[in-house]
Amino acid sequence: MPIDEDVLSKGQRVKLNALRKSLGEDLADDVFAKWLKRQKSSKPEDIKDPVAEKLAEALSGLVKDPLFRLGNQGYTIRRARGKGASGFIVTKNEK
Repeated sequence: MPIDEDVLSKGQRVKLNALRKSLGEDLADDVFAKWLKRQKSSKPEDIKDPVAEKLAEALSGLVKDPLFRLGNQGYTIRRARGKGASGFIVTKNEK
C-alpha cells in the first residue's frame, strides 16, 4: 500500500525515509502505516491552563462592575522577587 507523502509533515517524511533506508520499501511502508495509526490526531488539543482558570474565577465577580476596567493593553501579573518579598506585582501594559 503506497503512502501519500504529500499529506505528511516534514518530520513524518523524515521518519518514513529513515525506515525505508533501514528496513526496505515494503516493510518500511507497513511499519510506518502502523506507527501513523497509533499517533495522536494532528488536530491541536484544547488544553486548559489551571492558573488561567483560577484567575478567571477570581475575577468573575467583577464582570458587571463598571468601575473595574482592564484597558486595551491589559495588565501583567508577576510574583514578587527578592529578599523578603511576597505577593504579586501588577503593572499596566503600555504601548
